[in-house]
Amino acid sequence: MRVTFLGTGGAVPTTERGPSAYLVEREGERLLFDCGEGTQRQMMRFGTGFALSHLFVTHLHGDHVLGIPGLIQTLDFNDRTEPLAIHGPPGSKGHLERLVEAGGYRPSFPVAVHESRPGGVALDTDDYEIRTFATEHRGASSIGYALVESDRRGRFDRAKAEELGVPVGPKFGRLHDGEAVELEDGTVVSPEQVVGDPRPGRRIVYTGDTRPVDATVDVVDEPDLLVHDATFAAEWADRARQTGHSTGREAAEIANRAGARRLALTHISSRYAGDASPIEREAKRTFTGESAFVPDDGQKLEVPYPDDE
Repeated sequence: MRVTFLGTGGAVPTTERGPSAYLVEREGERLLFDCGEGTQRQMMRFGTGFALSHLFVTHLHGDHVLGIPGLIQTLDFNDRTEPLAIHGPPGSKGHLERLVEAGGYRPSFPVAVHESRPGGVALDTDDYEIRTFATEHRGASSIGYALVESDRRGRFDRAKAEELGVPVGPKFGRLHDGEAVELEDGTVVSPEQVVGDPRPGRRIVYTGDTRPVDATVDVVDEPDLLVHDATFAAEWADRARQTGHSTGREAAEIANRAGARRLALTHISSRYAGDASPIEREAKRTFTGESAFVPDDGQKLEVPYPDDE
C-alpha cells in the first residue's frame, strides 16, 4: 500500500504546496481523497496514473473539490469507460453532481455520487472497508475517512504440522484455508492446531480539515498512518480554533490517543510557505509514535503490514 501526497497545502495554494489531495494505491486499486484545484496535474507530475475507482470528499470547501471538473473531463478525454464513484458528507450530493457537470459538460462514463453519514461505512469490500467519522470544521458539513483492511489469516506453523504427521503438500494449504484434514491413520488435524491468530491488516485515517475530535481516536485502534490537519503551529492556536483547524501539537496529541504509528501533518497554511518546520518540530516533541512529519507534495509513503517491520 502506498500513499502519494498530491496536495499538502491549505486554502491558499503556494508554489510549493497545492490544495488537498491524497492518493492511496492498494493492491492495484487507486483511491483518491479530496480533489483540490490542479489535482489532475499533480497526478501527472507524480506519476500516479488516472485509473481511479473511488473519490472520497471530506467537505465542500473549494480547496478540496475544485479539481473535480478538470479531473472528470481529463478522464473522459482519455476514453474512460469504467464508472467512478464519488463519496461526500451529508448534504453534498447535489453540489458534487453540479461540479461533475460544471459548464454544462456531461461525462460519457458513469459517475455516481453518494452521501455518507459519520459513523458509517462509505465502501465495504471483501478486502477492506472505508469507514466514516465526524469531524469539526467551521462552516461545513464534514467527515473523515478510515481505510481498514480485513484481518489476514494467521501464520501457518509448518513445523507443528509436520510434527502432527501432516504430509507436505495440498493438505498444508487446506489447513491454512481453515479446513480440517484427515491423515492416513484417521487422525483429524484442525486448523487451530497449526494456524496462528488472525493478523490485522493495514489502517489509514484521513481527517481532512478539522479541530481535534474524539471521533478520530475512536474510528480505529492503532492506525498505521494518521493524516491529520495541522494548518498552524501553536503560536496561531487561537486562529486554528476560530477557523476549525488544528495545530501540529494538537494533531500529535490526537495521534497519541489513537495509538498511531506515523503522523502526517497536512493542510499547511501559506504562512509557512517557506518553512513548515515549526509545525513539524512541535508535533515531534509531542508525538510518541515512530515518526511525525510534514510531507512535501509528491512525497510517497509505503504503508507496510504491522507485523512486517
